[in-house]
Amino acid sequence: MSQRVRGVIAREKGKPVEVATIVVPDPGPGEAVVKVQACGVCHTDLHYREGGINDDFPFLLGHEAAGVVEAVGDGVTDVAPGDFVVLNWRAVCGNCRACNRGKPWYCFATHNAARKMTLEDGTELSPALGVGAFVEKTLVHAGQCTKVDPSARAAAVGLLGCGVMAGIGAAINTGGVTRGDSVAVIGCGGVGDGAVAGAALAGATTIIAVDTDERKLEWARGFGATHTINAREADVIEAVRELTGGNGADVVIEAVGRPETYRQAFYARDLAGTVVLVGVPTPEMTIELPLLDVFGRGGALKSSWYGDCLPSRDFPLLTELYKQGRLDLDAFVTEEIALDEVEQAFAKMHTGDVLRSVVIF
Repeated sequence: MSQRVRGVIAREKGKPVEVATIVVPDPGPGEAVVKVQACGVCHTDLHYREGGINDDFPFLLGHEAAGVVEAVGDGVTDVAPGDFVVLNWRAVCGNCRACNRGKPWYCFATHNAARKMTLEDGTELSPALGVGAFVEKTLVHAGQCTKVDPSARAAAVGLLGCGVMAGIGAAINTGGVTRGDSVAVIGCGGVGDGAVAGAALAGATTIIAVDTDERKLEWARGFGATHTINAREADVIEAVRELTGGNGADVVIEAVGRPETYRQAFYARDLAGTVVLVGVPTPEMTIELPLLDVFGRGGALKSSWYGDCLPSRDFPLLTELYKQGRLDLDAFVTEEIALDEVEQAFAKMHTGDVLRSVVIF
């Protein structure tokens, strides 16, 4: 039988979010109902509210979450009721051309639940990134559930569901950062600091954090940045080169998603270095670069989708590193809030006061 629970929806473009009663159906084949314990407030949720993703209102917001599986549908074998899981929004299909090439992190046919959660009047909801986790219980595809150590703090490991994983993966999976590398990270919010932490885990010896906010730069130092650059006070390209023997960084990770910062990343890398774009641009943004510079500087220009992660591989590993004290996921959690405080959390994003606000159920 369906259940009625409380959740946060965006009913109209640009309007404040609201707490509403959500009808969660029983899981169908391949699906699971998860009792959410914690869900981070991510910029992507704000993009949904502002109509920056699509116009399929109303949205059930939230996607960066951890919780306990309550029920599963027919054919589900990988998770069972009682399992502690981190939710993900790229549940691989195993059959598309990317999966068949042995690169499932690029899966082109990721799974979502087929059944729909609704409002009490029957209005179908669009779950953010196919998850919809600002809600006491959510319906997802079972492949969106990854089992991790149940002793881990839900508020911390739930952040692997999006922003922190995107940053760590941008460094390790997409950028291929390895021991002895020099790395520059432009933009030190949750994703950027995840990239700093990932670079530190991978053994980079020079990790340069770039931002315009001294508070964020201080946070980046805590995650492993060896040097910081305030972009309001210094020429970023020249400053990165100065810190890398005049050469530029081996890997530059752009975690802002703007043409001007991408251009900085392009010219702040060493010859044959790598640029990784993990910041999400808006549809109207364009960039112009001299084609001769693209050719002459060599290397690689990459985009990172969700940190090119494979949840079944990466979530348990990173949770174990967290449990060992080698990855400080707790430091990403600035505050724990109630379900009805999501709108205030969005406001705090604009002022730069938080890395992550996390809704606790």
